[in-house]
Amino acid sequence: MATFEPTLLARIAKPNSGKLEGYRNDGGYATFEKVLKDKQPLDVVTQVKDSGLRGRGGAGFPCGLKWTFLPKDHPGPIYLCINADESEPCTYNNRILMEKDPHQVLEGIMLSCYAIKSQCAYFYIRYEYGTAYRTLQAAIDELYAAGLLGKNIKGSGFTLDIFLHRGAGAYICGEETGLIESLEGKRAWPRIKPPFPAIEGAFRKPTIVNNVETMACVTQIMKKGNDWFKSLGVPPDPKNPRDAGSYGPKLYTIAGHVNEPKCVELPMGVTCRDLVEKHGGGVWKGRKAKSVNPGGLSMGFIDVNAPLKGEDGKTEYDIPLDFNGPGKVGCLGLGTAAICVVDDQTSMVDVLHNVCQFFSHESCGQCTPCREGTGWMLKITDRLRRGLGRREDLDILVDVADRIGIIPGTTICGLSDGAGWPVKTAIRKFRAEFEAAIKDGTKSAYTKLQMAAAH
Repeated sequence: MATFEPTLLARIAKPNSGKLEGYRNDGGYATFEKVLKDKQPLDVVTQVKDSGLRGRGGAGFPCGLKWTFLPKDHPGPIYLCINADESEPCTYNNRILMEKDPHQVLEGIMLSCYAIKSQCAYFYIRYEYGTAYRTLQAAIDELYAAGLLGKNIKGSGFTLDIFLHRGAGAYICGEETGLIESLEGKRAWPRIKPPFPAIEGAFRKPTIVNNVETMACVTQIMKKGNDWFKSLGVPPDPKNPRDAGSYGPKLYTIAGHVNEPKCVELPMGVTCRDLVEKHGGGVWKGRKAKSVNPGGLSMGFIDVNAPLKGEDGKTEYDIPLDFNGPGKVGCLGLGTAAICVVDDQTSMVDVLHNVCQFFSHESCGQCTPCREGTGWMLKITDRLRRGLGRREDLDILVDVADRIGIIPGTTICGLSDGAGWPVKTAIRKFRAEFEAAIKDGTKSAYTKLQMAAAH
């Protein structure tokens, strides 16, 4: 089998990798200029659609298919919004692309705007990414100076402006309509859908929202072709007619209790075990893994020791990290492909309290089930970690988690689905540990540290 060579991260170690000159020397923007000269917008849409590229932001919706939802022959304007509000805990793959190879992302934006006939792109970036913001702005300025952005680019008749918009540190802005509301200067409360952004998005005009890594993939697909892209990853499951496959390279971030936390580029479908043991240097301090978040906190937990159904000798640790793998063991999905490892000496009670604290804080408060439900789950897990839990608390937690979210139909967006999934999976997979902590009245170690700090 041929050795995999990174593509999305191929340039990040080069000197001045963020500069236009260096990107041009590596063939940058040649693809964009060729497309302007030789292809029609529909040709680009068709190629991206046929490539099988699925959005890298979490939902995994087919990118080219999303583009086709725009109204035909709309007089405009049509907007492209780039979701760089990368706020899922342990996730930083977009940040690396923006800081180290911004022109790869920007070329993907330019190709995408040409495809959807957009003359304006908004790049929404989280406030905390100051270095990425400055790097991107410098790169955009270079493009204007070189005549690659602005009016009538290279005499093609195509006009495009790209604007950076800095957020204010709210997790909810990662939801596409919350992002659009924030972009418009409003409180970031997600909208009821339909209408979807492709019909009525930013400023009530047709809008496509795509992820940073998705844009980098568009650049490489248009440069290297669909055969290259489909040679990587996992083809569709023939037993599942709804499976669109998991093609292409993917950026995985490795965090938590590992020896070598990092971001790596691998073909879609690497197993969780290989990602931790081969690429993350194994679990730290010579310990063993207990649990893993396969794609950010909102995706839930796997039990690395639980047998994998239908796979003799394998456990949940061996699931492939593609768009289908995590769902087969009860997780919400692949999410951002940011794994967080929990070692065997860490209390799942403490871990779950941390998770509930995050989601309660980040709920926007628009929907009562989410606003109150995340608060209730935090209060109950706080009681558990203080050694005051009751056995019935576990069933109450699962019941609340089951009732909040867009899946049960009680909220506008999926934030509370993401808040509930780690609660459900932690309790269902590690119930014995929770029950033992309740029976023994075990107080968490970090509660004791907080008490010591208070004195």
